[in-house]
Order: sequence, then structure tokens, then C-alpha cells
Amino acid sequence: MALRSFTLATWTPVAVADTVNFTDNGYQGLMGGTTTQRLRVEEIYVGGQAGASAPTFLLLSRDSTVQATPTALGAGQTDAALDPSTAALAAAPVAFTASTTKPQRSSTLHLLNLSFNAFGGNVRWMATPTEAISLLGNTASLGELSLSAYTGGTPGLLGSHLVYETI
Repeated sequence: MALRSFTLATWTPVAVADTVNFTDNGYQGLMGGTTTQRLRVEEIYVGGQAGASAPTFLLLSRDSTVQATPTALGAGQTDAALDPSTAALAAAPVAFTASTTKPQRSSTLHLLNLSFNAFGGNVRWMATPTEAISLLGNTASLGELSLSAYTGGTPGLLGSHLVYETI
């Protein structure tokens, strides 16, 4: 078991309704690396970088349509072990912001509302030992989740990370 951090240095979420395709680089997605791999999200941090008021309606949700063929993470996007002695996994979790088949947020499986003003605001969620959010496998709807903007508001520039553990 090893903690990892999936970090996006700077990005602007693209607001979409539930069950609508996400826009590449407008969301943050995480999926198990195999059909049996478990992941536990332990912390989510989002910090505003917008230059003016930007009410940003962020949801952490399970995805009802999962990605296929993810694109490699780009500049300022990393998925790294927190401990330098962490051994490489046989099947690494999939951290992504773009893919050929686009994921879609479930309309019934919103897990956290992380709305905030991206003009200097921030939001941090940390799990207690009994409330960590888990993923199981790599299929809809339990094997993939996303941090994405819901319709409304004015999504602003932000930076974020998800700290998670492979089990």
C-alpha cells in the first residue's frame, strides 16, 4: 500500500452537465489499473488561481461512462508516489485528463461538492479513517471518478491534487 499524488499545477475546468462527454484537459480523472484494483482517495485540495471572481461548481463524482485510451499526462500534470521507496506496481492506476473515449459524470453518484470561488479561494477535503472514497476496478460506475465542473457559475483557473492509496 502506497500513497500517491495526482497533481495538476494549473487548469481551467470545463463545465458540463451530467451524462455529457467531458472536454479534454477540463477535468481530472482517476481509474483503477485492473478489474480488481482498489484505490482509496484520502485528500483532495483545490486552490484558486483566477484573476477575478470565478464561482466554480466542482463535483467529485463517479463516472457512468468511463474513459478509454487515455492520453499521457502533459506539462504540469503528474501522478507520483509520495514515498521515494515505493515499488512500481504491476498495473498502475490510471490518472488522466484526456482520452479518446470521453468519460461522463454520473447523474446519481455525486460524492462531494467542492464549490468555491477560484479567485484566491481554496477547498481541502481530508478523509477520516471511515470516510475515504474508494474505487474498485476499472469499469463504470465504481472503478472511475472525476473532479469536474458542473454547469453554472464561471469556472476559473485553479490547481489541484488528489492524494490516494492503492490497496
